[in-house]
Amino acid sequence: QVQLVESGGGLVQPGGSLRLSCAASGSISSIYTISWYRQAPGKQRELVAAITNGGSTNSADSVKGRFTISRDNAKNTVYLQMNSLKPEDTAVYYCNADLRIRGSIKTYNYWGQGTQVTVSS
Repeated sequence: QVQLVESGGGLVQPGGSLRLSCAASGSISSIYTISWYRQAPGKQRELVAAITNGGSTNSADSVKGRFTISRDNAKNTVYLQMNSLKPEDTAVYYCNADLRIRGSIKTYNYWGQGTQVTVSS
């Protein structure tokens, strides 16, 4: 069984920083693209940033220059460093990964359970 577990969310003041982590565990043979999404109350889930297994990244215009995505392949973990946080960054942040399970040739898509980020004074 594969799990994606996010951590690092919390309450932070505007202008502050948080670092989210997403650790993948289970019978995994390969992890391809890992992404962070977020969903604010009453809004659709949106892509925040993504990173391929080769290290290529992309991010939403709203977070460019403030958020940085990175990954540690040895630990099957992806990070989202969030700086200069704004109240509009308040949302539940979800990790999403395309990965291959050991013994399978298919690629599956998994979601984490989400972690709450609240930016407020």
